[in-house]
Amino acid sequence: MFENSTILITGGTGSLGKALTKFILKNHSEIRKLIIYSRDEQKQFQMAQEFQSADFPNLRFLIGDVRDRERLTRAFKGVDYIIHAAAMKHVPIAEYNPDECIKTNVGGAQNVIHAALETGVSRVVALSTDKACAPINLYGATKLTSDKLFVAANNIKGDNPIKLSVVRYGNVMGSNGSVIPFFIKKRDSGELPITDNQMTRFNISLDGGVEMVMHALKHAWGGELFVPKIPSYKILDIAEAIGPNCEKPVVGIRPGEKVHEEMITASDSFYTYDLGKYFAILPATHKWKLDDFIKEFSAKKVPEGFTYNSGENTEWETVESLRELIKQHVDSSFEI
Repeated sequence: MFENSTILITGGTGSLGKALTKFILKNHSEIRKLIIYSRDEQKQFQMAQEFQSADFPNLRFLIGDVRDRERLTRAFKGVDYIIHAAAMKHVPIAEYNPDECIKTNVGGAQNVIHAALETGVSRVVALSTDKACAPINLYGATKLTSDKLFVAANNIKGDNPIKLSVVRYGNVMGSNGSVIPFFIKKRDSGELPITDNQMTRFNISLDGGVEMVMHALKHAWGGELFVPKIPSYKILDIAEAIGPNCEKPVVGIRPGEKVHEEMITASDSFYTYDLGKYFAILPATHKWKLDDFIKEFSAKKVPEGFTYNSGENTEWETVESLRELIKQHVDSSFEI
């Protein structure tokens, strides 16, 4: 499906954007162009050094902000597939700068949708977060709004054959600003601050995130919100895995932070189907036949009242497995 096509990644200089770039260039050399669209020229410069034009002649870089609909519309011309990864994602920064968070995460989502509808884009996959499920912070609320906009866009597209879907997952291991690189940098001080001894999080590798995005890009019917089946970890276990000899003082939960993250609520269960490797929260209103969808993916309806959160997960990382994953996905030279 990607032969002679053009793919554009908003926020393409971020951790997942880079991982997607590597995957696409390695596994889909038949594409015409891969466009990295982001607003940070320094990050684009650094990324261009990593992906030299002589080696990757079909890679392009465009400076632009998702807040700028006119620039997006120009950038989307001739593009077949959009992966929307641009966002303000740091919870405390969003709480302190609410207007900026809303402009990027909500206004930016709306701009991506309208630009895609106007330019003949075939498919759009938007990245979400576990914090968008029953949100208690502004970042989560803006991403939930973004999710709803992308899902609902399938109802306002008219005769446009575009398909828009969403992928929602937990903490990406080793991504910018996440706890693992923070603890690795912090352990030399002999102290790893713990927000709450009971805290848990979902865990997914960059490779897992990439695989899920590509799955949605290839298989979405339009309006689905995909959720992966992934393990959880305890914050105390990640601290023990990285700095077993460090002090671990409890410093308290940050503003807008949960003890356990959620990805599917009991209210979502009425529309949630088990696809095997993933769950899919289906839109309440859609233009395709549910029976056909169930048959295509051998989908099974989850029980009413079903929930999926990091504290009640059935699959858990251990201290040992976390160390292996850190070496595999974050820092190959990692040692205790």
